[in-house]
Amino acid sequence: MHAKPSEIAVTAWARLLRAHQMVLERIETELKAAKLPPLAWYDVLLELKRVDSGRLRQFELGEKVLLSKYNLSRLLDRLEKEGLVKRETCDEDGRGAMVSITAAGRALQKKVWPIYERAIGKYFARHLSDADAEQLTTLLTRLTQAE
Repeated sequence: MHAKPSEIAVTAWARLLRAHQMVLERIETELKAAKLPPLAWYDVLLELKRVDSGRLRQFELGEKVLLSKYNLSRLLDRLEKEGLVKRETCDEDGRGAMVSITAAGRALQKKVWPIYERAIGKYFARHLSDADAEQLTTLLTRLTQAE
């Protein structure tokens, strides 16, 4: 049986969710003002760019960006239509798909980063000292590694 969360833990949970929502909304507003696509597009392109080959199996990509299969599939449809990614049948598994970033996708990811970086600074980083950020990283890592 799990322990009942304390009032301060429930408050911390609510503030974490609110901060997450608020910061993401502000970052999305900055991207929209710059006539750039939503952050989810950037996240997919970044995860593909981070891999030396620029390719991931679709399910691996889904694990990295934390989108449902359905939402990822729809997003990949849009990215492919825009020429930012390319999907191919996976050689090892004919049912799976390999997703690779295109030159246009790399260019868009590179174009978005300065706006995103500025927004991270404006809405997040400037409110934390390096010690605060390190402590927050430690706490969030503990949560993401918990069972």
